[in-house]
Amino acid sequence: MPRVLLVDDEPRILSLLHSLLKGEGLEVVSERDGESAIARIRGEQIDLLITDIRMSPVDGMEIFRTARTEQADMPVILLTAYGAVDTAIEAMKGGAFDYLTKPFKVDELLITVRRALEYRRLVSERDHLQQELTAHYGFENVVAQSAPMRNICEMIKRIAPTDTTVLIVGESGTGKEVVARAIHLSSKRKAKPFVAVNCAAIPEALLESEMFGHVKGAFTGATANREGLFEAANGGTLFLDEIGAMPLALQGKFLRALQEREVRPVGGSASRPVDVRVLAASNVDLEKRVEAKEFRQDLYYRLAVIPLELPPLRDRQEDILPLVRHFLQREAPMTDRQYRLSREAREILCGYAWPGNVRELENAVKHAVAFLDGDEITPDVLPPRIVSQSKPAAEPTAANEIEQYRNLSLKAFLRTKEREYLEQVLAGVNGDKEQAAKALQISLATLYRKLPADA
Repeated sequence: MPRVLLVDDEPRILSLLHSLLKGEGLEVVSERDGESAIARIRGEQIDLLITDIRMSPVDGMEIFRTARTEQADMPVILLTAYGAVDTAIEAMKGGAFDYLTKPFKVDELLITVRRALEYRRLVSERDHLQQELTAHYGFENVVAQSAPMRNICEMIKRIAPTDTTVLIVGESGTGKEVVARAIHLSSKRKAKPFVAVNCAAIPEALLESEMFGHVKGAFTGATANREGLFEAANGGTLFLDEIGAMPLALQGKFLRALQEREVRPVGGSASRPVDVRVLAASNVDLEKRVEAKEFRQDLYYRLAVIPLELPPLRDRQEDILPLVRHFLQREAPMTDRQYRLSREAREILCGYAWPGNVRELENAVKHAVAFLDGDEITPDVLPPRIVSQSKPAAEPTAANEIEQYRNLSLKAFLRTKEREYLEQVLAGVNGDKEQAAKALQISLATLYRKLPADA
């Protein structure tokens, strides 16, 4: 239920407003002086503020300024006498939602209140969607228990604050776009657009227009000017997936756009400046494409200022169960259930080669959840192909163990083994730390202390 704060030093007006808004099904709190209103704004969550301007000693403008500082997204409706309209207009320029002159019409007041609360709802929804986007793609969700992925995360931390071009390479399904979005969301450009395009998915005849835009009449069907993806991403990041599929004829114009930081629309005579960071990705060996004269060498070196190679999932076995836990946590809110993995299911998932990499693993988890009746994921709800092709994990030999931990101190070795076991237990209870602590027979505080900061 939306919460409305009313502020007016006239008891009659305050009582009328209180009754009207209560009748709308709103939670209403009232104050007759500015100091009490400011205290509420600083200490409570308010969805809408309605305040008179002329009060003493603290007037409505001071309340409004406090509201803008303490709860910037809260809409403010000002009540004013005719003679103070100029003040109310100035307040609207400073971010107030609207103003009403006294005596106001009841219908006008209620319509304004409804519009303000709808605005508040939309802002909250926007923030929630932004949080979901960050949760889905943010740096903290790049699962990195294995050494190769921890190195990737360190690289992301180093390169995100820069504007350097990055070439992300790896097999299909390794998470190249997830890494690109993590770089964007960790950069100074995070408030600006992230525009992703799959170069292989756009017909060659349309790719130039999609990238650089076109002017009216440039070709049949160009009935109006249209900006391209470079301009759409202005100020932010342009992510070009499968860059190796870009036609050779277009690569020269693309290289010029990177170097000159400007684009010329198809059919246009003037170039337009753009401020874009480019991240590119490829699942093919671009150096071999260069040798075969299928990709420009100068463009390759311009893109690969910082190359970032993502390992296939088969080379990061330690990440399989944490990734499963990550995907299950994503599914849980949609089904209102808490999932856990059986020991047999864990063994099958860890014994499969994952040719489709992380994407295939995510789809396997969704498949299991779709066919699950209870809360425990067992082999019978996993995709049959994965179950049939899974091989038991080979027992580690002494030589392999020695080589793997050759440079670790005893303390570091024990910490590594302890963390592996903690991750297995957490995966078995779908990340529920209270259940994990109970199973491990340790306190919740001890479990938090032993886990890495991002777990």
